[in-house]
Amino acid sequence: MSSSADLAQKIRQHIVRMVHNSGGSHLASALSIVDIVSVLYNEVLKFDSGNHQWSERDRFILSKGHGCTPIYAALAESGFFPVTDLDTYGKNSSILMNHISHKVSGVEFSTGALGHGLPFGVGKAKAAKMSKQSWNTYVVLSDGELDEGSNWEAFMFAAHHKLDNLTAIIDYNKLQSLDTVENTLNLEPLYSKLKSFGWAVYEVDGHDHGQLAKTLPLLNEGKPKVIIAHTTKGKGVSFMEHKVEWHYKTPNVNELADALAEIQQKKSK
Repeated sequence: MSSSADLAQKIRQHIVRMVHNSGGSHLASALSIVDIVSVLYNEVLKFDSGNHQWSERDRFILSKGHGCTPIYAALAESGFFPVTDLDTYGKNSSILMNHISHKVSGVEFSTGALGHGLPFGVGKAKAAKMSKQSWNTYVVLSDGELDEGSNWEAFMFAAHHKLDNLTAIIDYNKLQSLDTVENTLNLEPLYSKLKSFGWAVYEVDGHDHGQLAKTLPLLNEGKPKVIIAHTTKGKGVSFMEHKVEWHYKTPNVNELADALAEIQQKKSK
């Protein structure tokens, strides 16, 4: 099996091509979670790509549904469907839609409107507890979607019911669609807020595979776990990093070539 770092580089190459070829967007939002997704699929999640409905699989939910491309790429690289299918992303009649779709093998839940993934994940975790199942649920959220009150209801419910089989990962890249998170609706002090809601709270570098691999599987008896993953929007392509405009921009031919060259150069180091 290749390393999570190798998988991350493959995913980055896939997703810049996918967004360019489809004329789509949300590339920077996808790049910020590539390392999280790579560690999850390479080292943490229990799954069977030959049986995507395996009853003992861990449940993974992408709440920030617009960041779907790294999930599709990870699923393809993990054998859920042919890698060549990624070429259909965003095209007419393709099941690889621009927001994540449960029609794709390995995807648990369709999301797009923000604030739905964590409540759904809480329900999955509660169901596992009620049926005495050992699988875990992981949910990736964006920082901007924490503006949605449905998430805070889910935080309260999960702590009240002691759902220690649930892990939420917040992609804290500090930018949302048109401005910074701080200017739009400041989340700080985020750590203290989450802790006050009764969760076990961790902070990590969301691009450090070692920190992610160590923290994601941690168990906290009687408490759900939330990881504040400090990330960089557009990570891995320098001219997209920290740039709010890349929430919606599509890379042109020259930008695609430059992005792929930079990713490949980093891979060879």
